[in-house]
Amino acid sequence: MKILILCTGNSCRSQMAQGFLQSFDKDITVLSAGTEASGKLNSKAVLVMKEIGIDISLHTSDQVEKYLNDEWDYVITVCGGANETCPAFIGKVKNRLHIGFDDPSHAKGSKEFIMSEFYRVRDEIKEEFSKFYTENIK
Repeated sequence: MKILILCTGNSCRSQMAQGFLQSFDKDITVLSAGTEASGKLNSKAVLVMKEIGIDISLHTSDQVEKYLNDEWDYVITVCGGANETCPAFIGKVKNRLHIGFDDPSHAKGSKEFIMSEFYRVRDEIKEEFSKFYTENIK
């Protein structure tokens, strides 16, 4: 089973989703990429995942072009931008899904509010990808 999770910057939401899916099942291959990959991980995303025992600090932020020639069981977009600009994986993807989430890195306000957005989105990603895993893979 091979799953690719796409986002625009590949620094936050897709990285958290990758971390969750891999934590659910070590026997599946889960990678993530960005349509405009930032090349680095969001430190707040790394922190909120570490707090629940999932270390994503060694993940890489990669351009989607790196994976265009691979075959995938699922390609899942987690933001509207990636869903709209997702390149064609002609004949190489069995299932393409969109499971969208707000981008917590765009939150404005106090440190507490910004962190609360990272926690909220992290928990939403866990819930939705747990459901996806249970219904489609397990």
